[in-house]
Amino acid sequence: MSKPAAASEPPADDAPAPTPFHRLADFVALPRIGGLALSPDGSRLAITVQTLDPEKKKWQTALWEVDPAGNRPAHRLTRSAPGEASPAWAPDGSLLFTSARPDPGAKEKDDPKAALWVLPAAGGEARPAVTRASGVAAFTVAADTGDVVVAAPTMPGAPDAEADEQRRTKRKDAGVSAILHEAYPVRYWDHDLGPAVPHLFWAGPLPAEEPAGAGAPAVELRDLTRDAAPPDGAGDDIALSPDGRLLARSEQIADGPAGRRTRLVLTDTGDGSSRVLVDDPLADVYAPRFSPDGAQLVCVREAKSTYAEPPDYTLLLVDPADGAAHELTPGFDGWPSAPQFSADGAAVYFLADVDGRHAIFRVPVDGGEPVRLTADGAYSDLQVARDGSALYALHSAWDSPSAPVRLDPAAPLQEPRVLPHPGAIDALPGTLHEVVATAADGARVQSWLVLPDGASADAPVPLVLWIHGGPLMSFNAWSWRWCPWLLAARGYAVLLPNPALSQGFGQDFIRRGWGEWGGAPYTDLMAAVDAALERPDLDASRTAAMGGSFGGYMANWVATQTDRFRAIVTHASLWDLDAFTGTTDAAYYWEKEWGDPLTEPKRYEQNSPHRFADAIRTPMLVIHGDKDYRVPIGEGLRLWYDLQKRGIPSKFLYFPDENHWVLTPGNAAVWYETVFAFLAEHVLEQEWQRPELL
Repeated sequence: MSKPAAASEPPADDAPAPTPFHRLADFVALPRIGGLALSPDGSRLAITVQTLDPEKKKWQTALWEVDPAGNRPAHRLTRSAPGEASPAWAPDGSLLFTSARPDPGAKEKDDPKAALWVLPAAGGEARPAVTRASGVAAFTVAADTGDVVVAAPTMPGAPDAEADEQRRTKRKDAGVSAILHEAYPVRYWDHDLGPAVPHLFWAGPLPAEEPAGAGAPAVELRDLTRDAAPPDGAGDDIALSPDGRLLARSEQIADGPAGRRTRLVLTDTGDGSSRVLVDDPLADVYAPRFSPDGAQLVCVREAKSTYAEPPDYTLLLVDPADGAAHELTPGFDGWPSAPQFSADGAAVYFLADVDGRHAIFRVPVDGGEPVRLTADGAYSDLQVARDGSALYALHSAWDSPSAPVRLDPAAPLQEPRVLPHPGAIDALPGTLHEVVATAADGARVQSWLVLPDGASADAPVPLVLWIHGGPLMSFNAWSWRWCPWLLAARGYAVLLPNPALSQGFGQDFIRRGWGEWGGAPYTDLMAAVDAALERPDLDASRTAAMGGSFGGYMANWVATQTDRFRAIVTHASLWDLDAFTGTTDAAYYWEKEWGDPLTEPKRYEQNSPHRFADAIRTPMLVIHGDKDYRVPIGEGLRLWYDLQKRGIPSKFLYFPDENHWVLTPGNAAVWYETVFAFLAEHVLEQEWQRPELL
């Protein structure tokens, strides 16, 4: 019998580590690359880079410049304690960004809020250009004129900035935090909605130089959405036409007594008049983008899900003059997203999941089949050079964190050119492999397998099944939050499957699990595990399962259906589907799939893990954040109680101030330390070691 491999011990604090994944302190300190923006002349790229602050208690974001030609090393552009985000270039070459850094002209007692800042093209100090007492939440820039529209939270009934600030101060002085809601919903992800709602303000072209006088306002704002009302307001899904004359935006409206849907609205920035551009009672319509000449607009149409059918996506080509629209991607068996026009307006680029990748596609506006431009990896933040010479994007894969890349605008199935950047990783503690299984109904189930160094038939390693969230997504890109390489550094293999309900494998693959989460998604996962365990370098006797959100639901369901795993970790998980549906931040979305629990209880009864709690035999680690409004804390509390009263070996890791994710460096490290200790106890049969700070 082959000898199983032992889990790797982390190196001592003062010893060199083979990779940054062997020590959590090294891992959380790695630079993380985010947004990407290309200057109008194509000569400069801006990215966001997140690093630990000096106290190592939070991540700070700064802007860096990358050479689009790939010849010069990247260099840092900004530096402040609050950090900078959302870079965008104006036509004059100045760089716009949002930051809560203090305004040099503001009173010292003022609490800094995010403002729109400008870094001049010629260099020098950045200056605040658009400020608002409530802060600037988002902005968009007209490609030709440099006109700017900003989104900012505004109190109901406040006609101007002064009135808005007075109402906020009055509530604060009176000690009032209450919010009166008159429409659903009341929360979103991790924050309360209201009483302020986003409004959109016209700022015009930003002045080239700072106005004279300390603290002088840079621009006067004009409200384009005076009628924006709770609970949603005007939102931040916005786009200006190249000439700045038209503002396209998505707008949420009521859809039944307690539902919401999204339509497209067009606003004349000159007189503020608005008209509905695309309104489809059977779909959400969003992500508008103008063509280079402003004569066309492309957007996403997401057909609303029903009890019988999952959602489906397509792109619409819209005439801004009259709202006439037609499908740009009919018959495309995928979910297109993030569309934008080519430099000449003759084609549209978009992103879509496909077979465990997130690829770039190109489709002609006059008809034709979409062409896949990228082979492997996942892409985001796509930028189109205005001269049509290149595409730029962020690229990642399970074995490569996000990096800026350059691509040919037309070549199919290409590999990108990686540009010099500050986020490169020199070594990984293992290798990445692709695994394919066949489900019971003959469906193909694709997975990624992270294999640690040293795994062999003579020393097989334990396997952790890691289940993705969503559920309508797929495992295809690097994740800082769910990083399998940390487990690989400790001697575990990690299986990352894409079961039924995962996108990128066709609409029928999603239908296999629609309304039956405990059916094909579960059997697909087990088929993926069985296929992986055919490898002689994996130890079938030492396995665990874990997941978050929908992955947490599946981890709970796995616990009720089989005892094949030695341990199960469930994070932000659904336990009682009826209770979850009534308390989540968007109940109407989930009821479309499962039905009203009072009149259509079948799917709840068949698929809710809590109904099968008596079958659980596997030790479980339950993890939940109190600020999680997508899967409210009640789900974790009920699961924990149900495990405890049945005598199941279990632990509950509770984060009072975290949301659906775990976002602070200290809590993220403790999250992993606890997971490692729990797996070591039950998978490796080591003595339980409580994390030092818990």
